[in-house]
Amino acid sequence: MNVGIIGYGSMGQMLLEKFAESGIIKFKELFISNRHIEKIHHLTTFYNVCRSNGELAQKADIIFICVRPSEIKSVLEEIKPNMKEDALVVSLNGSITFEHMEKLIDCKIAKAIPSVTAEVNQSQTLVCFNQSVADFDKKEVISILECMGNVIELPENEMGMGSELVSCMPGFIASIFDVLCQAAKKHTLIPEQQVVQMVLNTLCATGNLMLENNMTFDEVVSRVATKGGITEEGVKVISEGFPEIADTIFLKTLEKRRLTAQKAEELF
Repeated sequence: MNVGIIGYGSMGQMLLEKFAESGIIKFKELFISNRHIEKIHHLTTFYNVCRSNGELAQKADIIFICVRPSEIKSVLEEIKPNMKEDALVVSLNGSITFEHMEKLIDCKIAKAIPSVTAEVNQSQTLVCFNQSVADFDKKEVISILECMGNVIELPENEMGMGSELVSCMPGFIASIFDVLCQAAKKHTLIPEQQVVQMVLNTLCATGNLMLENNMTFDEVVSRVATKGGITEEGVKVISEGFPEIADTIFLKTLEKRRLTAQKAEELF
C-alpha cells in the first residue's frame, strides 16, 4: 500500500516522520510532494519525492492533504485526473466539508485531526469518513493513524467540538496552568522552573490516576477537598468563577470555526 503526503509543513512533516518511525508504512511506500520542491529535496535519500502533486496521485493509494484551506481546492483539481480509481483522500483540515470536496472529486474521502501530543505518540486523533468509505478502508486509515496514539471516529458535524476537546485543548490547558503558575509565583520563593515542574508532574499524575482508576473529576475533588479544608477554598473559587470563562472559550472558538468554514465555502 502506497501512502502519499501532499504538503511538507509542520503537519506533513510530522505525519511523514511518524509513519516512517512506526514502521507501519515502509520507506519505499511513502511518497511526498510540496509546492516548493527544494524544501523536500533532502528527503530523496529515504523517501519517494514527487515533482508534482499529480505525480504523487498516480502512485498513492491513500493521499494525505496537509495544506492550508485556501490551497485545498487547487490541490484537488490538480490530483483529480491522476488519482487511482480506488484512491482514498484524507484531508487534515476540518473547515473543508465533504460536500465541498465532493464537488471536485468523486472518491473515498476522510478527514483527520491529530493533536500536537502526537509528538509523544499520545495524540487523540479525530477521524470522520464520507459515505463512499467502506469499513475495510476505515480500519486501514485508523490503523495507520494509531501510530500517533488513540483514534476517535466522530460524525462530521461533531468534528468542530471534537477538535476543541483534543486539538485545541493542549493550548487551553497550557494557558490555564501558565496562569496558575504565574499566580503562584507571587506567593512563593520557589524558583519558577520548579513551580512549573511540580504543577506539570501533578497534572500528569492526576490524569493517570483518573484514567487508571476510572475516576470522575468530582471523585478526585472529593478525595482532596475535605470539608472545611484548604483545598475546598480553592475549589469554591474555581467553581464560582471559571464556568463563565469556560463557556466563553467555547463560544469564541466555535464562532471562529464557523467563520473559517464560511470563508472556506466561498472558495468552492
